[in-house]
Amino acid sequence: MRHPPRSCLLAVAAAVALVGTAVAPVVSAQGATPSCSVEYSVTGQWDSGFQGAVKITNNTAAVSSWSLGFDFADGQKVSQGWNAKWSQSGRTVTATNESYNGTLATGASVSAGFLASRSGSNTVPTSFTLNGTACNVDSEPTPTEPPGSGDAAAPALHVSGNKLVDAAGAPRRLLGVNRSGGEFMCVQGRGIFDGPVDDAAIRAIADWKANTVRIPLNEECWLGLSNIQSQYGGAHYIDAVKDLVARVEAHGMTPIVELHWTHGQYTGNSAGCSDVHATCQKPMPDMQYTPSFWSSVAGTFKNDLAVAFDLFNEPYPDRATSTTTQAWQCWRDGGTCPGIGYEVAGMQDLVDAVRGTGARNVILAGGLAYSNDLTQWLTYKPADPTGDLVAAFHVYNFNTCASESCWNSTLAPVAAQVPLVAGEIGENTCSHPFVDRVMKWFDDRSLSYLGWTWNTWDCSSGPSLISDYDGTPTSYGIGLRDHLRALNG
Repeated sequence: MRHPPRSCLLAVAAAVALVGTAVAPVVSAQGATPSCSVEYSVTGQWDSGFQGAVKITNNTAAVSSWSLGFDFADGQKVSQGWNAKWSQSGRTVTATNESYNGTLATGASVSAGFLASRSGSNTVPTSFTLNGTACNVDSEPTPTEPPGSGDAAAPALHVSGNKLVDAAGAPRRLLGVNRSGGEFMCVQGRGIFDGPVDDAAIRAIADWKANTVRIPLNEECWLGLSNIQSQYGGAHYIDAVKDLVARVEAHGMTPIVELHWTHGQYTGNSAGCSDVHATCQKPMPDMQYTPSFWSSVAGTFKNDLAVAFDLFNEPYPDRATSTTTQAWQCWRDGGTCPGIGYEVAGMQDLVDAVRGTGARNVILAGGLAYSNDLTQWLTYKPADPTGDLVAAFHVYNFNTCASESCWNSTLAPVAAQVPLVAGEIGENTCSHPFVDRVMKWFDDRSLSYLGWTWNTWDCSSGPSLISDYDGTPTSYGIGLRDHLRALNG
């Protein structure tokens, strides 16, 4: 959906480039404490260099001196630094304490920064050591069952033919809901998520027998750009997303992290806003920030193959360009696209950004017309070296492709070759006869779908599944809830 509410939903028809804080993951099981934690962030970036920072936390016995180690992946070179003695040998960077900050008590933290040169990519390091001990990993065994869940943890996923399968090769349909909020609350200065995302709130989703939650994100908030309030951006935002992903997985559900709102000024046909900032759905991702966003997200979750990546919510370059061929070329290849004033990141650019981190997570890519048109998806499918690419489709009762005849002619050929996920299904009737038809068509072909949206908005203003975060359904949400319970109960 391209328009969550501010106070209510919009109508459902129709130099130095700061990259903020791209933070390396702190990976641990819920309840387990790493021996040490390191948060790595890129706080400023330009064509030939960048500024970085590290925050080191000691979680074991007090130390009187410390030495941090990590490796760069893309030939970056540290030139100077502060609050530590910085050195580099080949790819390996070492930072040792200054005389005034060598003592780290249990639970104490120290921060240091540096300047470095770069050429091309700037992949965020993900492995760190403190005095030779690996950081950001469990210091105790991972629980066999995640706290708060009676189900097994979410499975690692990959593509096999035209199916999504788990590590044992068993097919897995993605059936669940969208959890909107992370795409708009932060950029509006109102928080990070819209409503609670604690364990009880996520358990309520699982109680509908959903097995998947799609989590829309905002690239400016993830990157911590200067227009985002600090408490809602950068490391705070990333930590909140990681916590939500962990809770979704703890209830056995697949998390799909999805890029919804992006930077770039577009005032052409069907523009959602005139703002250069990520305050609405743009026709395509932007080259300035979106590859950096996906490099950081992929670096954060690449060791967790239960997480899937949805590259861009609802592309609509077809509204800006004059021909369908131009639109599909823009979709795949990006660059200078007719009718779009900023440099576009195409789907191939984003696949490359994800795979450049070594991430093998499943990737979803939606087509044209707000992901409602997959007619030439197979022709323009981006190359994925791992073969883990999925076609994404959105369908509402007011879309062009909203009939079984259209699905038969345009979706079935795609689903015969690659997995097909309807990342958003819904209707603006405050009822469910249309989504009932969608679910039947997808059920008959063992395909995946996710209802929009698990938020307590007025369902007469847009497709809201619930009236309370305890899982009380709206008259529209009853259709999805009862259907999922019948399938998976």
